[in-house]
Amino acid sequence: MTKKSGQAEAVYDARQLGIPKMLILGLQHTFAMFGATVLVPILTGLSVSTTLLMAGLGTLLFHFITKGKVPAFLGSSFAFLGGYAAVAPLLKDKMPNTEMLPYACGGVFAAGLVYLVMAALIKAFGTKKVMRFFPPVVTGPIIISIGLILAPTAITNCQTNWILALVALLTIIIFNIWGRGMAKIVPIIIGVCVSYVVAIFMGEVSLSAIGQQPLFGLPDIMIMKFDISAIITIMPIALATMMEHIGDISAIGATTGENYLANPGLHRTLLGDGLATALSSAFGGPANTTYGENTGVLALTKIYDPRVIRIAAVFAIMLSCIPKVSFIISSIPPAIIGGVSLILYGMISAIGIRNVVENQVDFTKSRNTIITALILVCALGFNAVGGISFTVAHTTITLSGLAIAAIVGIAANAILPGNDYEFVDDVNQEQGKFQTFEI
Repeated sequence: MTKKSGQAEAVYDARQLGIPKMLILGLQHTFAMFGATVLVPILTGLSVSTTLLMAGLGTLLFHFITKGKVPAFLGSSFAFLGGYAAVAPLLKDKMPNTEMLPYACGGVFAAGLVYLVMAALIKAFGTKKVMRFFPPVVTGPIIISIGLILAPTAITNCQTNWILALVALLTIIIFNIWGRGMAKIVPIIIGVCVSYVVAIFMGEVSLSAIGQQPLFGLPDIMIMKFDISAIITIMPIALATMMEHIGDISAIGATTGENYLANPGLHRTLLGDGLATALSSAFGGPANTTYGENTGVLALTKIYDPRVIRIAAVFAIMLSCIPKVSFIISSIPPAIIGGVSLILYGMISAIGIRNVVENQVDFTKSRNTIITALILVCALGFNAVGGISFTVAHTTITLSGLAIAAIVGIAANAILPGNDYEFVDDVNQEQGKFQTFEI
């Protein structure tokens, strides 16, 4: 393994590992995204198989638009749950509201188009002018907030069976720190497998219904429909999710050491995210978004090759057509997912801290301290109370805690004097490059 001069840790090049090992790395990313991705259709009544299909296709589309440079996986967005609940609430027996779901998808499609408008504006006026509103003192705390907001979900899952959660967590830590060769860079798969075997012996896994699952099956496609009230209800959510998108891309960039906001450009990442959302909703899938879980995997394994993410996308597409495999993965106890998430979500917050440190944000300046304080308190505080809801044209709109924090942070940074941040358009070609890794 070779290491770059001046770096504490090496960045591994997946290309040196060979196809079989790259497939395992891709499967690891599939495990990371699976739990959260399938939870959205469960909560909304959308099809799980369609969701997996659109997550895979959306990720591949995103990589195509971003020139294959950004190692991001696009999974189901939780930000639109309120929109689905308003337009197509589950029926009393918790069955899907099949009559209204197509209209909710139409509203999400319109939200995806908002991304396209913003991407066009950024392309027209330049990333540099836009990013003046998103300096590290804003994006860093937002990244920290992403991990902290996700943290309670990990604990909730762990509480279902702390033994399984700890087995998964300790296995990941042990192999990531003391593992050798391939075992060191696929600790999540090893952690899931070891804890899954333990879960079987503990009677926490039931595979009795696997025989009822067909070997192959096509996803349940549902064509969207349009309704003006549904569009007005759901489309404004895009204003919040676009801010979350900037935070996610900043987190990925902070992890890999690449300036993705400059190259391939924020306009391309927004365009890819928006088109992926529009594509998914057009055929009955949920909105897509860049996934923090997979950013945590990047930070843990230090494998930043985008091709590994594309392999995970292909796995997601395959799973959408193989109900038996999908059933086995969905049978993983929540406690195991919680144990894995415990470290991944912490990694996201740690990335935010590193972003602030590496950019030398000066907290002796009152403006920086105030901005950070406002972002953290708004993100965690408003998230705890369900955000803020208000009515516009007889339509209720809900902003999440993270969206509120982003708005407040951006506004405070623009208003308070002393904003001397200047976005660098030139990408450091030496930073974040792959290093060879020999096994």
